[in-house]
Amino acid sequence: MDGWLILIYKVPPEPSRLRAGIWRKLKAAGAIYLQNGVAALPAGPAGERALRGIAQEVRGTGGTAQLFHGRLLGDEEAVRGQFNAARDEEYTELLARCRDFHAELDTERAAGKYTFAELEENEDDLAKLAAWLDKIRVRDQLEAPLRAQTERAIAACREALEVFAASVYAAVDHGSAAPANGDEAPGTGAAERAR
Repeated sequence: MDGWLILIYKVPPEPSRLRAGIWRKLKAAGAIYLQNGVAALPAGPAGERALRGIAQEVRGTGGTAQLFHGRLLGDEEAVRGQFNAARDEEYTELLARCRDFHAELDTERAAGKYTFAELEENEDDLAKLAAWLDKIRVRDQLEAPLRAQTERAIAACREALEVFAASVYAAVDHGSAAPANGDEAPGTGAAERAR
């Protein structure tokens, strides 16, 4: 890492939507707040483009903005920790969504919903999870502690979807192929036998 980018800015107090808009853009860029009106990002071309654009927007609202590039003198680990903690918050939320993804597949198995519509819906959900991971990774320039775990969780979701897909194909073939890894085709599960 080649130092830090520090944006110091002040927006007019009204309308408050301006402040909220700047906050959202800084969050999307992955910036952390060192204090009110002072945001930081690890230095790099993408971060510089984002902060230059935000600074220009702040000035366009009648506010002030200065962008600095430099290194921290002391307390580097604290700022790195704050930056990684911000990314880990995002990874934690994504890990919860991965658990929800597995729970949804379990619910569909229990209900015997082995249809192409369900498969397509789950493929869309997985694509959203993967895209979300990609966005976080772009912001995660320091490789936060939960990054590898989250990457493994997305891979596990992908594998679980492949198993579910195999069961859908087996069900569509009217049971001519055995369900994958314990998935049961419609009409063969415990719920069906209990009817």
